[in-house]
Amino acid sequence: MDQNKVALITGGSQRLGATTARTLHQTGINIVLHYRSSRESAQQLQKELNATRKNSVVLVQADLMSSKSLPALVKEAHNAWGRLDILINNASSFYRTPIGSADEKQWDDLFGSNAKAPFFLSQAAAPFLKENHGCIVNMVDIHAERPLKEHTLYCMAKASLVMLTKSMARELGPEVRVNAIAPGAIMWPDEIDEVTKKRIVSRTFLKRKGNPDDIARTILFLVQDANYITGQIIAVDGGRSLNG
Repeated sequence: MDQNKVALITGGSQRLGATTARTLHQTGINIVLHYRSSRESAQQLQKELNATRKNSVVLVQADLMSSKSLPALVKEAHNAWGRLDILINNASSFYRTPIGSADEKQWDDLFGSNAKAPFFLSQAAAPFLKENHGCIVNMVDIHAERPLKEHTLYCMAKASLVMLTKSMARELGPEVRVNAIAPGAIMWPDEIDEVTKKRIVSRTFLKRKGNPDDIARTILFLVQDANYITGQIIAVDGGRSLNG
C-alpha cells in the first residue's frame, strides 16, 4: 500500500484503537492518533510505532464533544502530511442507562461520542477524503439492531451511527466509501462477571470470544481491499447476531 496514505483514528491510544493503529501502520500507512485525556498511552504508542518507522505517527488532542473544535482537528490531521485518506471513528462511550434513571447528561454524552462527533468529523473530513478517493470506517455495535438490556441510550446512539454510515455512503459516493464494523464479544466491559461472559460466548456459533486483531484486520480489509464495498455494516461477532 502507498506509504503516503494517512489515517486519522479517534480514540486511538488504547484498546481497539491502538490495535487498529498498529495494524494499519504495519502496512505503511501514516497514523494521526487522536486522544482526549490518555496522553501517556498515546505518547507510548507513538514512540513504539515511530521506532519502527521514523516520523510516521503524530498525536492530536481534542474533546470530541466540542463540535466546534472538530474541523480544526481534521485540518490538523490533514496538515501533518498534506493529505487525509482514512477516517476511523473509533472513540465511544459505553455504560448502563437503566430506564427510570437515565438523564439528559447521559443522553448528550452517549449520542455525542457515538453519533454527533462521527457526523461532524466525517463532514469536515469529506473534502480531503474526496481528493484521494478515501474511506470512512465507523465502529458501531451488534446491539444497534439487537438492544442490550439497560443500555437503551447507547443502543439508540449506535443505531444512529448505522444510519449515518448508510447515508454518508450514499452522499459521499463515488469518491468516498463509508462502511462500519459491528463487534460482538471482543473486549469485556470492566463490570461484566464470569457467568455472563460464558453465557455470551455460548451464544456465538464459533463458541469463543474474539480479539482486537479480528476487528483491526477487518478494518484493514475495508481500507485496503474493499474497493467495491460501501454502505455496509460488517458484523465481527462469531455469528452471535444470528442467534435469536
